[in-house]
Amino acid sequence: MNTLIEGTTILIDKPLHWSSFQAVNKLKWAIIKKYHLKKFKIGHAGTLDPLATGLLILCTGKHTKLISSLQDAPKTYTGTIALGATTPSYDLETEIDARFATSHITEELIEQVRMQFTGALLQAPPLFSAIKKDGKRLYELARKGEVTEIPEREITIHSLALTPSGENTLSFEVHCSKGTYIRSLAHDIGKALGSGAHLTSLRRTQIGNHSVADALSPDAFVELLNTNI
Repeated sequence: MNTLIEGTTILIDKPLHWSSFQAVNKLKWAIIKKYHLKKFKIGHAGTLDPLATGLLILCTGKHTKLISSLQDAPKTYTGTIALGATTPSYDLETEIDARFATSHITEELIEQVRMQFTGALLQAPPLFSAIKKDGKRLYELARKGEVTEIPEREITIHSLALTPSGENTLSFEVHCSKGTYIRSLAHDIGKALGSGAHLTSLRRTQIGNHSVADALSPDAFVELLNTNI
């Protein structure tokens, strides 16, 4: 039997503005069409927001049993943080709601804050997240203006690099445990700097031992699939 159908792991480089569901569906229907299947088992390990790019692991057939362990693996992200302004979603999904001074921020202060955000930490997920509270997604409550308190969760930041990369902009690379919200990390870094901050770009480069360097875009995967007989 074709290993794609029986069970395999596929590394996809999710494009900007695509949902993880769109990426999975693109491959699912291409495989169903290619092999004339009535149904096909496929899932993904760890959702990426539409505004994020990078590594999305898809599992097919028997390999869907690996999804849980893949989701538990540590992850690496790169991206940029804008200083001096916050948004309700902690990223570019929503408009800026407050602005703050940044003239006091020095490289020394950035380094002090960087050191504060390594090791075991307690982190509150963003209100604009898919976590459920009382049966409803938090982002549904947030969009209705129904602000709610979210309990903090323990996460681990294994390593964090913060580098000034332009006016009021930090570039970062973070290696972290499952359950870490990079949007919340950006927001909390802004507060620790005595200012405000929000995430402006995000790319997942690693999940466990899997690297985005070995991944294909959804379109490239489908093209390769259709060139193989």
